[in-house]
Amino acid sequence: MNGVDSHVLGGTEPGGPGEHRSARGGLRSWLRVRSVAGQVFLWLLVAVVVLVAAASAALIVQARSYSTKDAEHRTLDTAIALAHSPGMLSALDGPDPSAALQPLAEEIRKSGGFDYVVIFNASGIRYTFPNPGLIGTHVVVPYQDAFTGPRTRTTRSAFGSTVDTTAPVARPDGSVAGFVAVGVTAGHVGRTVARQLPLLLGGAAAALAVGAGGAVLVRRRLRRQTHGLGPAEMTRMYEHHDAVLHAVREGVLIVGGDGRVLLANDEARRLLELPSEAEGRPVIELGLDPGLAELLASGRAATDEVHLAEDRLLAVNNRSTAPFGGGAGSVATIRDTTELRALAGQAETARARLQLLYDAGLRVGTTLDVVRTAQELADVAVPRFADFATVELAEAVLRGDEPLPGMGTAGGLRIRRAAAGGISDDRPLYPVGAQIHPLPGTPEEAALQTGHAALVADLHRAHAWQARDPQTADRILAYGIHSLISAPLRARGLTLGTVTFWRAEQSAPFGEEDVAFAEELVARAATCVDNARRYTREHRMAETLQRSLLPRGLPEQSALEVAYRYRPAQRGVGGDWFDVIPLPGFRVALVVGDVVGHGLHAAATMGRLRTAVLNFAALDLPPDELLARLDELVTRLDHGEAAVGDDDRESEGELVVTGATCLYVIYDPVSGHCTMARAGHPPPALVRTDGSVEYVDLPAGPPLGVGGLPFETTELRLAPGTALVLYTDGLVTGRERDLENGLAALHRSLADARADRSPEDTCQAVSDALVPPHPSDDIALLIARTQLLEPDQVATWDVPDDFAAVSRIRNACSDQLTAWGLEELTFTTELILSELITNALRYGTQPIRVRLLRDTSLVCEVSDASSTAPHLRYAADTDEGGRGLFLVAQMAERWGTRYTARGKVIWSEQPLTAPEFQFEAML
Repeated sequence: MNGVDSHVLGGTEPGGPGEHRSARGGLRSWLRVRSVAGQVFLWLLVAVVVLVAAASAALIVQARSYSTKDAEHRTLDTAIALAHSPGMLSALDGPDPSAALQPLAEEIRKSGGFDYVVIFNASGIRYTFPNPGLIGTHVVVPYQDAFTGPRTRTTRSAFGSTVDTTAPVARPDGSVAGFVAVGVTAGHVGRTVARQLPLLLGGAAAALAVGAGGAVLVRRRLRRQTHGLGPAEMTRMYEHHDAVLHAVREGVLIVGGDGRVLLANDEARRLLELPSEAEGRPVIELGLDPGLAELLASGRAATDEVHLAEDRLLAVNNRSTAPFGGGAGSVATIRDTTELRALAGQAETARARLQLLYDAGLRVGTTLDVVRTAQELADVAVPRFADFATVELAEAVLRGDEPLPGMGTAGGLRIRRAAAGGISDDRPLYPVGAQIHPLPGTPEEAALQTGHAALVADLHRAHAWQARDPQTADRILAYGIHSLISAPLRARGLTLGTVTFWRAEQSAPFGEEDVAFAEELVARAATCVDNARRYTREHRMAETLQRSLLPRGLPEQSALEVAYRYRPAQRGVGGDWFDVIPLPGFRVALVVGDVVGHGLHAAATMGRLRTAVLNFAALDLPPDELLARLDELVTRLDHGEAAVGDDDRESEGELVVTGATCLYVIYDPVSGHCTMARAGHPPPALVRTDGSVEYVDLPAGPPLGVGGLPFETTELRLAPGTALVLYTDGLVTGRERDLENGLAALHRSLADARADRSPEDTCQAVSDALVPPHPSDDIALLIARTQLLEPDQVATWDVPDDFAAVSRIRNACSDQLTAWGLEELTFTTELILSELITNALRYGTQPIRVRLLRDTSLVCEVSDASSTAPHLRYAADTDEGGRGLFLVAQMAERWGTRYTARGKVIWSEQPLTAPEFQFEAML
């Protein structure tokens, strides 16, 4: 009744608006129920919507990305395959390429789904095109970069992204006959997505329907299946599984405490090749590697532990699940590191080779010696690149010269093994110094002819190499050497020789990837070898020039007992020189000098200065005046060099040599008088007869070429047996010794030498004590022991101012010649003295003195206080005088004038034996 009354009195009618509102309210109240079923339904609805949206977006993005990458791979593979296909080269070079290639290109375009397949020649003229009307026209895309290999590019236009791959069609000789271009427009994403969206939306609708229908059963069954677990417990369980599954990556394998598999994802099944019924089975029964099975079953912790599974290297991380809220057991993540390790190995190899190239730059070329540089190259390659390495150079290169054409070719010049290195000393290869004549077909000959490295991966099959020397080849193969690379040693367009790398026994044979590295290593070392060759040539030329400019021996003289030592610099010949110059009156000049700088220019400048000193010495100038004229000469030389343009000097490899040092000494054996002056040179040392050593207090003076300052002279009187020690700065200075310490060391070495030692012995002792094994500067050492003429070798007369005294002096000289046993020189000597004394009385100034000196020759000297020198002239037939000096010049071997502080001396020199037919020759 109550129910009927309610309808009658104002209840809602069935199917009316009130009933619909009641239904909607009931649904909302049902959805608001905090039940697992309601929550599952809501989350299912949201998840399906989000997944549909995300899947649609991801599908579009991935389709675009995959289509582009797929287009790149497809076009590249198709272009390369078509370029290398049989008949392609013959069709391109045939009479009608379009007829042969257009059907093939269209068939491939249609069957492969490409937008175009274009084949064109090296000039860019099309042989095929989807539009036949464009065949024979020029392609519009750039293709020049494809001459060296296939090139893939992606371009964008109004029609979308277009992927194009162009591959060259190469002839056997390496030239390009044409190109194959394959292109596809990566604009098929929309169609792909359009085909997949209905399926995606249908699946989403089905999921919603199933979810809605199943939600009714969830509440009832969930309680029973979860054993009374509520939402909180379900949430905790979900979070536990989510933490485990998302904390690990790659393959996931969950093993229970009893060693049975609880869960294995698809990646774990793939990597371990697990059977479909793996869950619930013991790990040790799954056929895994024993080590891996033991690790998974034991549950012990492991981090990136590598195990082998078939042909894969797996990195396994194993952790216990107990700390994360689970029961006894472990979860293992598995990652395939096979490719990663292969890439890491390649990267390590590349890094090691870069390090080897860097080390080669530091270790090769430390010296400028050709053989040493070649040995450094052989040493740096072993064992990091090869087990053995040999370097062969042309004979001319070893001498420092450029190799001649035809070096190493059949019938041409041979190459010589200059260096060798290896992991053992019992290598069966040709020894260092052996000559090698590359025959046709051998690796050395191929490298020299082509200019590129030649690879022999298997020496057992290298018949030409074995035929050159069968016995040596058999010995090499028996030793275990199995492959080689022979690379040409080229620098600045010159082929200097070859470098051969060998591998033996367990080492992997050389491959194509090793050839490029060998060429790079040898190319870097070739510059060092060529630098050493050029230095050797220049050093040899400079040393030859320098030695040719130095005195070849000591002149004969009796004033000094002389010994010398000369040592050129190890690197860069310098400009040191010395000289012993006989002067009139049995005097001797000693010269030691040093030109600033090294090389050919310094040696040439030294030759100029030495010649100038010899010429100035012939004028019998005092030391200070000689150095002043030499200073002017050096200044003019420097100004002349400075007048040359900088570009010219750089092109000639020369620099202006500004300055030089010089020490000039004159010793008179008649009086023991010694006069010396120096221009910036180290002072000479004196070794007295009692063994004491001292340096002469001689004003230094400016170096030659500085100019503007005078030179000062020091005069000494030396006792017989006193040793004069002259040297260049290379003897007393060096990398580890300054000038002060060097002078002290020279002082000690001279003091240690006995006073009665000969100059030769003293020279040797000083050289042993001070000269380093490899001097950085030239060293010149000159030791002269003084001697005096005996009193009976000198005769002197004063001439009064009276012409009648001429006959008395002449008679006295005749008696002296008779006492010396030189009667045959009496007539000529009287004639010479008569003329010289008469000239002195007529034109000179008192005091006038006559002196006769006898030693290796006879010297007549007439001195006076006048500075006016006589002049030799040819008298006319009508002249009454003017023939005296002419007769003196004819009678004497030499004659001349020298100036003194108080006048001049006119001298003449005659041999001790009168020449036969002397007077007949004069007539």
